[in-house]
Amino acid sequence: MRTYLDHNATTPLRPQAREAMMAALDMGGNPSSIHAEGRAARALVEKSRKTIADALGVIPAMVVFTGVGTEANNAAIKGAQVDRIIISDVEHSCVLEAARATGKPVEIIPVDDNGVIALEILAATLASSHEDTFAPSGKALVSVMLANNETGVIQPVAEVAELTSRFGGVFHTDAVQALGKIPVNFGLLGVDMMTLSSHKVGGPQGVGALIMRDGVTLDKYIHGGGQELGRRGGTENVAGIAGFAAAVEAALEDNTKKQIEIKALRDLFESKLQAVSPDVTIFGQGVERLPNTSYIALEGLKAQTTLINLDLEGIAVSTGSACSSGKVTGSRVLKSMGVEEGLRESALRISFGWTSTEKDVEKFIEIWQQLVERHNQTAAA
Repeated sequence: MRTYLDHNATTPLRPQAREAMMAALDMGGNPSSIHAEGRAARALVEKSRKTIADALGVIPAMVVFTGVGTEANNAAIKGAQVDRIIISDVEHSCVLEAARATGKPVEIIPVDDNGVIALEILAATLASSHEDTFAPSGKALVSVMLANNETGVIQPVAEVAELTSRFGGVFHTDAVQALGKIPVNFGLLGVDMMTLSSHKVGGPQGVGALIMRDGVTLDKYIHGGGQELGRRGGTENVAGIAGFAAAVEAALEDNTKKQIEIKALRDLFESKLQAVSPDVTIFGQGVERLPNTSYIALEGLKAQTTLINLDLEGIAVSTGSACSSGKVTGSRVLKSMGVEEGLRESALRISFGWTSTEKDVEKFIEIWQQLVERHNQTAAA
């Protein structure tokens, strides 16, 4: 039995999602067809849309289904009718690359050594022009993630949204890592757009959503039929959408109780980790984090080698974002936080989820201690 501790990359499919998907696959029918099979498929898509809308405190018409979270981020960034784009220095690579691809001025807001965005610099940036390229009143899109996928650090999104609104901008948040781990309410956060991804909450891969406030319009990025109220062409992934909704419903059903249990596991893990390796660094430990995430480093214990050794022992973890793992310079997020390269190259992300148990913690600590002792013996030789 393997120990899976990489839920921030993909959390295993929940049984409720699997059941919903199988039922949808057996149903058949194109949701744009007007015959009985098509109407049944359409009804399932709309039921799923309402489930997700209810979970976020929005109306169903605000939920636009996409292929993946990356697509939703691209749609929000590239489609926004703005003059400039402002993002934090720790955004997911798809937000950064999408912003650069627009050809519009892109301004990067730094973060502190915990990875939290500098609100005073954001406020000054919103109030200023960009090298006289446009007037100070040039409309800005601000994109700041709700929770970082590597460190788990939670950003002050409500404050960022208020600042953006004050200066007449449009605010988008990538909430992919947050849904199902902390309370996520679209209205209370005050955002204009929000990105979600099914496989981060126990649904299938290949389904995402962009939540859009009424009145926000985007340039069309996929041309085709009139699906998703004309906002995203292409036949909907009915089975994937049904699995997405079922996973969201299951994740939120016992959310408070389960997240307390997961946080207790994470805290137990970190206390045991520090007991066997007192010099270990836990990034973002001093600020609010997702209850399931621990991003650690022990200088000299190279992450790639450690990951391979853990994998051989039946333990799955990651070196950071699944979209950028394997880069020899280490995490871009940690670099933005001012972490030196030697420590960046040792960083491992351990992320717990609905399948995690105390046995998983015990197994990791046992193997970790062996790896640390072996490293220390080699270093002393």
